[in-house]
Amino acid sequence: MIQVIRHDTVVEIRLGRPPVNALDLAMLQSLHAALDQSIRSGARGLVLSGVPGMFSAGVDVPALLQADRAGVLAFWREFFATAAALACSPVPVAAAITGHSPAGGAVLALMCDYRVMAQGPYKIGLNEVQVGLAVPDCIQLALRRVVGAYRAERLLVAGTMIDAQQALACGFVDETTGIDQVTTRALHWIQEVLDLPQHAMLATRRVARADLVSTYTDVDALPVADFVEGFYHPQTQATLQALVARLKSKG
Repeated sequence: MIQVIRHDTVVEIRLGRPPVNALDLAMLQSLHAALDQSIRSGARGLVLSGVPGMFSAGVDVPALLQADRAGVLAFWREFFATAAALACSPVPVAAAITGHSPAGGAVLALMCDYRVMAQGPYKIGLNEVQVGLAVPDCIQLALRRVVGAYRAERLLVAGTMIDAQQALACGFVDETTGIDQVTTRALHWIQEVLDLPQHAMLATRRVARADLVSTYTDVDALPVADFVEGFYHPQTQATLQALVARLKSKG
């Protein structure tokens, strides 16, 4: 489910839940634990990667629809807590976006310092609106920081998915490369940053990310309960049920 790979002082955390790295509670808990353990063990930098063709398809909607209300609350709280662990990481984090990265996958990538995406037909975006979910301000903030307020509004309101070239053009990702080089380039960026004078780099990074960190420092202050209420909105439930039915028909 989660593979931890050490590259000297940099730790790669690779998502590996076939077939599409969908996020369920257990996967999020494993990812969160791997992030915490990597920091405790002295990692100076982190890389979050996926598998070729798929970074993460986002939330495991079929599983979540089968959960009771307490299970749904536990899932969303852990989702926001894991996002917060990335946002508030004391060391630089690069996302190696090895393929498609919709919704929850895109959220995790946005919490990182730097994003490298595979070239090709892969899509990334916060398409929550298309599946009936409203995007809370704490997630909108993460997108506004990298693409600007107006572009973020356009992407968010329509739930637009964009390809790697479009993502690079608008700043959603920092670079693109061949699919077999995504993790290598993410590791290269981390190493370049770590080669800088550490006190100055880390102090500057803290200032630059202060808005994101202040938003995510207190997980209990995040709008988890509101998000759960939105999840149970009749239109949202109908849209998600229809989505699952389409997925089953394709399977």
